[in-house]
Amino acid sequence: MEDSLEFGQRPKLDDYGDSALLVYYGVHSDGRPVEVHLHLSGHWMISVRRSRCDALHSAFHRIEAETPKTEEEAIYRVLDALTDSFFPVLEAMDDEIDELMDEMIERPREDQRQHLFLLRRRLIELRRVVTPQRDVLARGGDLLARLPGLEADDARDWFRDIYDHLLRIAELIDSYRDLLSGALDVYLSTVSNRLGDINTQLAVVATIFLPLTFVTGFFGQNFGALVRHIDSAAAFWGYGVGSMVLGALILWFWFKRSGFLDH
Repeated sequence: MEDSLEFGQRPKLDDYGDSALLVYYGVHSDGRPVEVHLHLSGHWMISVRRSRCDALHSAFHRIEAETPKTEEEAIYRVLDALTDSFFPVLEAMDDEIDELMDEMIERPREDQRQHLFLLRRRLIELRRVVTPQRDVLARGGDLLARLPGLEADDARDWFRDIYDHLLRIAELIDSYRDLLSGALDVYLSTVSNRLGDINTQLAVVATIFLPLTFVTGFFGQNFGALVRHIDSAAAFWGYGVGSMVLGALILWFWFKRSGFLDH
């Protein structure tokens, strides 16, 4: 009773002699883990949970529609449904990661980085329950086989299949964590490249305006030699505007040959 009332536990299997308590997790469609306490015996099975679990409901409906041939099969159907609820969530995460990487390569944004961290937290949360569940199933088959009414050989076969699914889920979670790390590297490198391009463009603009500023500053001095020699429209366009245009063209050709304008 104490174990059933206490939620937030790690997956575990407690032996009570004639019965056993299995703390097991499935997931909601949005990726949130749902904790289920299963009291198991060779003759009955009781589930305790605090929120709706669609995987558990589907397993019970399947048991009602098609009566299991053995007690082991009934337990297997429930655990298999809870375990398989991870796969659609992980497939959806895989699609999210692919879309994020495509968007980040095209145009990185701050909300994409936040989304990456959110997916990483969700994967860590799933791994926190999948890893101990895998360990429980690795050694729990022999314990459940000792319950009255369960056949040892059949129980091992059923639980070995669930254990294989948990191994695959754990591998998927690890691979998706690696993908997220790679996606974060892609985001940072893309942002860095864009920042480098912007700095190059600003440097080009600043360099072009440098001689223009010099020319306007030089001819803006109120020295007599400058004032007396710029006394016509031709001198204004030649000395003033012409020198600025010539300086900008020279810099443009230089940037073109140096490859700065290729960005």
